[in-house]
Amino acid sequence: MTSTPEEFQVQLKASGDVGVLEWSGRASQEVVDRAVSLAADDGLIGRGLRRIEVSLPSTDAVGRRALHRAGFRLEGTRRQAITLPDGSHGDVVLYARLADDLVYGPGGFTGVMNAVLPRKRLIAHALITDPWDRVCLLETTFKPDWELPGGIVNPLESPWDGAVREIDEELALQHPVGRVLVVDWLAPYLGWEDAVELIFDGGALSQEQIDAIVPDPGEIRAVHWLAPDKAADKMAPFARGRMLAAVACRLGGGSQYLERGLPRRDVPPPPALA
Repeated sequence: MTSTPEEFQVQLKASGDVGVLEWSGRASQEVVDRAVSLAADDGLIGRGLRRIEVSLPSTDAVGRRALHRAGFRLEGTRRQAITLPDGSHGDVVLYARLADDLVYGPGGFTGVMNAVLPRKRLIAHALITDPWDRVCLLETTFKPDWELPGGIVNPLESPWDGAVREIDEELALQHPVGRVLVVDWLAPYLGWEDAVELIFDGGALSQEQIDAIVPDPGEIRAVHWLAPDKAADKMAPFARGRMLAAVACRLGGGSQYLERGLPRRDVPPPPALA
């Protein structure tokens, strides 16, 4: 146990090669920084631990800053895990540092920031048409509205690669995509957090390519080819707007930025806070 003149105490408890770091008392940011860093180095270097983890209230700004400076990565949040003095409930955040984490220098700093900064889902769809300019829409097994081919981009996967992979998975079609037609910001919806969607130009398929399509039976109920106005009727309102914008950009050139399927100037303001 390490004690400072300001009655701030840090304790590292180990079970096997995993340690749990705890502290109590109050001290300046500088003192907390030094105590947490020394305890972590002692555990991972001096005692040969593989992992040290820390749980603390999400509102503990001093403690979180000390963990960032000591190279700890944010791993998750336990929602409403503690009861606060006023009777409300607060979140607890879990941090950890591994023996082989890069801690010092630019790589260490960016590794920590990568763990704590916000991340958004990225979605890549493709506007694919047939020889008669009808839009390819997929009727899925998991939602009522129809959608363009594509889906969520995997971690460390480029949006272009994600669109191509999804087309292959959904339609058994090895088909490249072209330029980006639409960038759309998706507002939170049905439990989803917000996201960014790109619509690539998937070009027009030949009849031979269309005949070779094999929909994924677990995910795709049917493949439909509809004129853009008819396709819009089958889509959620925000998806409808970006599909029609993608068609317009393919015909007229350029690309368009949208929010919730609408040009930025047409997006209604957020509701006033109560």
